[in-house]
Amino acid sequence: MMIPKTMTGVQLVAHGGPECLVLNHEIPVPTPCAGEVLVKVHAAGVNNTDINTRIGWYSKSDNDADDAAWTGEALKLPLIQGADVCGEIVAVGDGVDPSRIGQRILIEPSMWEARGRNLTTPWYFGSECDGGFAEYATVASRHAHAIDSPLTSVELASFPCSYSTAENMLTRAGVGSDDTVLVTGASGGVGSAAIQLVKARGATVIAVTSPSKAAELMDLGAAKTLSRNDDLPKVLGRNSVDVVIDLVAGAAWPQLLEVLRPKGRYAVSGAIGGPIVELDVRTLYLKDLSFFGCTVLEPEVFPNLITRIERQEIKPLVAQEFALAQINAAQEAFQKKSHIGKIVLRAGKL
Repeated sequence: MMIPKTMTGVQLVAHGGPECLVLNHEIPVPTPCAGEVLVKVHAAGVNNTDINTRIGWYSKSDNDADDAAWTGEALKLPLIQGADVCGEIVAVGDGVDPSRIGQRILIEPSMWEARGRNLTTPWYFGSECDGGFAEYATVASRHAHAIDSPLTSVELASFPCSYSTAENMLTRAGVGSDDTVLVTGASGGVGSAAIQLVKARGATVIAVTSPSKAAELMDLGAAKTLSRNDDLPKVLGRNSVDVVIDLVAGAAWPQLLEVLRPKGRYAVSGAIGGPIVELDVRTLYLKDLSFFGCTVLEPEVFPNLITRIERQEIKPLVAQEFALAQINAAQEAFQKKSHIGKIVLRAGKL
């Protein structure tokens, strides 16, 4: 296929509100360096990390956003965000098998190789380098995973970030078929993915959500749902679950440790309820609890996710789709939190 010299994409030009996202029709199409592939983006999912990066939420500084990337590094602006990508390889750099051209792929967002070099600290696609909110993107060939699936590109773009995050949390926490797992923020992209992935392991899922979304989460595989306003120790009982998959944190966080059994495992990869929590350290050591902070993917996580998709063990949950030019409307819908699953942008004609 003919590859144009310029493309349309959305660039983050500063930290702040939606006005900091600029649609640009004259962005140079990137050239893949050695070890990379050029991907024609078909669809890209919207995630918390896009909004958090835009507003400087990751920054721990009171007066600037110089450490606003999730790694704590300064971002290089303008930046094309977008961690969730389904697309097609249309060109390859030196050292990449040309037979890869034409492959349908999902991009692994947590990367150990970028811009032709190996990394000692992983980057995240669309954070430390340009991502998928554009018509084309480059990525290391090893992070472009071929996928054979009847699902649409919009459906496939709902998987990479949320489902790999959930799969990584379950992998780190060692979830097995005998476990009872409590999932907070269960109606979001990661939470709803976790329900399916816990169920696929044969374990029991308890989902914390709003009452209006409970029935849909039961259909996904939750054995029980609880309101996010419930007193968890009172409703579940103390020492009642083996694993907590937490995406919320917030003021009610101490309750999560109360419901964990001795030798329980707590895995966290989000803090939409507030990042500062109160911990009685005695609970941690007297109950022999294990804590897992989960961002960097274990090596087996993304290949395992591809296998589960191809075997149709998990299904996509696309709440809404928007055109790339409608990114502000997409992020506004995302922030309302009235949906279950993912919101996805179309990057071209599908």
